[in-house]
Amino acid sequence: MMRSTTRPVLLAFLAASLSSCLSSPPPATFEISAPAMVQNVAGQSRAQILIPEPTAIKTLDSERIVVKPTPFSVQYLAGSQWSDRLPRMVQLRLLQAFENTGRIGAVGVPGQGLAIDYQMVMELRKFEIEAVGPTRAVIEISVKALNDRNGSVLRTQVFAVQAPVTGTANADYVAALDRAFEQISAEIVRWTLALI
Repeated sequence: MMRSTTRPVLLAFLAASLSSCLSSPPPATFEISAPAMVQNVAGQSRAQILIPEPTAIKTLDSERIVVKPTPFSVQYLAGSQWSDRLPRMVQLRLLQAFENTGRIGAVGVPGQGLAIDYQMVMELRKFEIEAVGPTRAVIEISVKALNDRNGSVLRTQVFAVQAPVTGTANADYVAALDRAFEQISAEIVRWTLALI
């Protein structure tokens, strides 16, 4: 008798759980746009540059969009995600930024068989929405320009930019991150071409 009573209750619970799973809308998926043509590029080089995937702490090494409500706490933008892991997306968009200048011999990622002259070794330090004070997008990337022929580091530079968030929708937060990334990628490209 207990078995016949338990089974309908269990089936009803499973049906309710499945219904709630099916009714949850999928997260909105965003990506960083391809950087526009970088303006005011001073140098030109026949060098071939390798862009390895940037390193990042686990907080950033995912598809989730980071929001910092305080300097020491981490949340994620609800109902939203990147279209790929963030380090991979940054790597490929920076490659496009270099290519779009038309001022470099070649640029690629590991596995593409380039005769490499330089590597751009990067660490993603910040790529987030900061909600402490005025809400803004904050990106910070450390870049080492490495001579691949002898393994020496030519120079290290930390790039940091901010962009204000102009609305309250998730798309507004992502748009601010996109603007900040376009600015920081242009700074990295200009710095690299002036250096090599």
